[in-house]
Amino acid sequence: MSTSDAHAPTSHDTAAHPRFAEALRALGLDVEIRRFPEATRTAAEAAAALGCELGEIVKSLVFEADGVPVLVLVDGSSRVDVELVRQELGASMVRRPGADVVREATGYAIGGVPPFGHRTRTRVLADRGLLAHEVVWAAAGTPYTVFPLAPQTLIEHAGGTLVDVREQTA
Repeated sequence: MSTSDAHAPTSHDTAAHPRFAEALRALGLDVEIRRFPEATRTAAEAAAALGCELGEIVKSLVFEADGVPVLVLVDGSSRVDVELVRQELGASMVRRPGADVVREATGYAIGGVPPFGHRTRTRVLADRGLLAHEVVWAAAGTPYTVFPLAPQTLIEHAGGTLVDVREQTA
């Protein structure tokens, strides 16, 4: 047991979804879990509640590539370019699945999907734009909870491949 394990979060992790709290323990991560009195189901709501920039919020979005769930991590101020995701995966079709597929693949409801700690192992694409920030905030398994982490660390723990999949503005 390392010293970081000895100081694993106890009171902080009670706000996180139990599966996600267990994932944090398994990874030896001691992060602050911030709980909101109101649900923050959108990146804009989370940024307003935290008082941070929209781009500092991580959106954990599930897509289906040829029927297989894939997680795309992108900053809160960006939109995912589905065609770039399709090209990246070499898939013939990429679409947003229904809420039931998201819950089945991740174990979490839309609006609370964290970047890791999922029910099943899925492929993860992380947009390079996340690296523009020192710290980013991601859902901790519920629409009421978030946690901060350095983007590179978050991407590593998510097993993400660094890609460019956000829509480019003219």
